[in-house]
Amino acid sequence: MAIRLSRPRALALCVLPVLGLFGTAAFAPLPFTVAQPGTTADVLGDSKGKPVITIEGTPTRTTDGELRMTTILATGPGADVGVGDVVDSWFRTDRAVMPRDSVYPTGDSEKEIEQHNLQDMEKSQNVAVDAALRYLDRKPGSVDITLHLADVGGPSAGLFFSLGIIDKLVGNGSGGDLTGGRTVAGTGTIEADGAVGAVGGVSLKTQAARRDGATVFLVPKAECKQAKAERPEGLRLIPVTTLESAVSSLRALDRGGKVPSC
Repeated sequence: MAIRLSRPRALALCVLPVLGLFGTAAFAPLPFTVAQPGTTADVLGDSKGKPVITIEGTPTRTTDGELRMTTILATGPGADVGVGDVVDSWFRTDRAVMPRDSVYPTGDSEKEIEQHNLQDMEKSQNVAVDAALRYLDRKPGSVDITLHLADVGGPSAGLFFSLGIIDKLVGNGSGGDLTGGRTVAGTGTIEADGAVGAVGGVSLKTQAARRDGATVFLVPKAECKQAKAERPEGLRLIPVTTLESAVSSLRALDRGGKVPSC
């Protein structure tokens, strides 16, 4: 014989399993990574007591101002990220939720990922030297350039390594600093021909930059929209596509000329 349930009771019986699923999900790890603004480092300064950029075999300049590369800080590939973490991050401008696979290669251990990031950084440093020397029309091997940045991996500091080398060698080309004495921050990969590439996490990096005193932020043009989304007050965004465009914009900024904006 069929048993008829009242509507309220039927709804209650349907809701209970759903609530149970949500309750289970609340404690189950999810395939996400939570990121936040990370550290910044002045490539014209020191890192753990050693100069970030060391140049031998040619005269160098004493620089004023700062060129700060920026980073994000993300939960590790083995970290448990739950529903509560995700929901909390959605309501905060200083957090971002990203698929774990978009940040870390699938299947790699934390040690393998760390090694991969260090290799990317080393490759980026070598390319940054080539790009800077090519921009200055100097042959590789004409000077000895060493780059040192502790505890940072990945290729996203490439543009700023190149800018730092240029500033130490020729400044703005008119006797002044490429920074114009400002604190300039930014991000972007670099190719040997000077092309600047996108990196991700830009909206968090702008916050790290402003926190550490930057008033100007160089951003790969393709990521202008993301940079504008959470742009901190007092931070000017300048889009760049090449090393040459970055140098030209900084020179124009110092002269009070026309500078592109996002």
